[in-house]
Amino acid sequence: MFLQSIRCALVALALALPAVAAADFTDVMNTPASMSPLASKGLLNGLALAGKRIVAVGQRGHIVYSDDNGAHWQQAKVPVSSDLVAVSFPTPEQGWAVGHDGMVLHTTDGGANWATQLDGHRMGPLMMEQLRAQAAKGQLGSAEDASRLLDEAGRVAAQGAENPFLDVWFADARHGYIVGAFNLIFETSDGGQTWTSCFAQTENPERLHLYAVHGLGQDVYITGEQGLVLKLDREAGRFRALSTPYKGTYFGVVGTGPVVIVYGLRGNAYRSTDNGAHWEPIDTGIQEGMTGATTFGSNGIALVSQAGSVLLSRDGGQHFAPYRLTKPTPTSAVAVSGDVIVTAGVLGVKAQALH
Repeated sequence: MFLQSIRCALVALALALPAVAAADFTDVMNTPASMSPLASKGLLNGLALAGKRIVAVGQRGHIVYSDDNGAHWQQAKVPVSSDLVAVSFPTPEQGWAVGHDGMVLHTTDGGANWATQLDGHRMGPLMMEQLRAQAAKGQLGSAEDASRLLDEAGRVAAQGAENPFLDVWFADARHGYIVGAFNLIFETSDGGQTWTSCFAQTENPERLHLYAVHGLGQDVYITGEQGLVLKLDREAGRFRALSTPYKGTYFGVVGTGPVVIVYGLRGNAYRSTDNGAHWEPIDTGIQEGMTGATTFGSNGIALVSQAGSVLLSRDGGQHFAPYRLTKPTPTSAVAVSGDVIVTAGVLGVKAQALH
């Protein structure tokens, strides 16, 4: 699968690094993204609307933005060269992007300039400090339970910058979540000035990868490997596991009004109209992995796949129909701005009229 192939390539690269002379090593977390006229045509993984602006993030720290519905793109100034995979803008000015090396970036000017808020060097120690404090207060259960959880978290934390964040979602300019590999999840209530680990607050005992986080109404959902779908129980302060018919990977969650849709491998997508209590299959008509989604208008939903398929629904996800792109290419993300649909993937960003 597309995302799995990327992970395999990154593992191979990591194994090759010891053979590289130390003098030749450049820390991508301290190296600004190179400016390139081809930035909008390279691998881009995430899309978001910042008001009327469209922002895309991708490989080597490249972030590009368009103020004319994708006709022209400008490259942002980014202080790192880490691969970025997702972006969220709760307001036209305030945005966050996440990616490999435990990277979390923040912008206050609509995506033109970015600064680092958190990275893989700081993430592990921060998580362990918070978990040990919780254990000391008896908040992690029995001494045996706390010890087991600290051991598990310690193994994840020790990997440091090897672990990526895979998605980000902000409800507003202060409250947001970031999720990633091996059950990594952090929450902020002050716009990212401080981050709080939620590692111990998920019903994810296998520490499966968390691929997506998204808020719908008052609810917050997370999707991941092996059919994992979590929903925030605000009263308990925990993410509870929901039961779904599919046990493969879910790459994302999207919805409009009371509708919740989860989607993932082999064209599998499921729809709930009762906050995740029950699910019905969606006939996508495709077999490839569904990698991105967005909403538009009052009841519009768009789904895209790793093979370049685009499916549109105008009835809240009850029915989807194929939408033909002029030049379909493997796609990671989709956004709709006005009457234009924009896709991002291995060949950059592409925009065409939505009809």
